[in-house]
Amino acid sequence: MENSTTTTASTTTTTVYKIKQLVDNGSSVTLSLSEDVELETVSQQQMILEAVDRTVTDDEVKQQIKPLLEAILKSQPQTVIKTYPKTLIQITMPKRRYEMMGNPQVGNTLQVDIRK
Repeated sequence: MENSTTTTASTTTTTVYKIKQLVDNGSSVTLSLSEDVELETVSQQQMILEAVDRTVTDDEVKQQIKPLLEAILKSQPQTVIKTYPKTLIQITMPKRRYEMMGNPQVGNTLQVDIRK
C-alpha cells in the first residue's frame, strides 16, 4: 500500500489513510486519519522461527536447533499476533478546502504525500 519515489531534490512518500473521525465546527473541518493497512495474522511461533533463521548464521547449527525449537514451540499454546504500529494524522483545514476535496466522509480513504 505504501510506495516511495525519490527525486534529486527531495524524497516523497505517499501513503493511504482512512478517515476515522470528522469534526465540522462551521468554519473549519478536522479530519483524524489512520494508516490504511491490511494485516495478516502471524503466529508467535512463526516469528520466533524467523528470528532464529536471521540470527543463527551457521547452517549446521540451524539444522540442529530447528527440530528441537519446533518441538518446544508446538507444545506451547499458539498466540496469534495481528498488530502494526499505525501512523495517525490529524488535519484541520478551512471548510472551503474540505469542500473542494469532495467532502470525504468517515470510512473514505485519502492519499497523503509527505515531502522533505
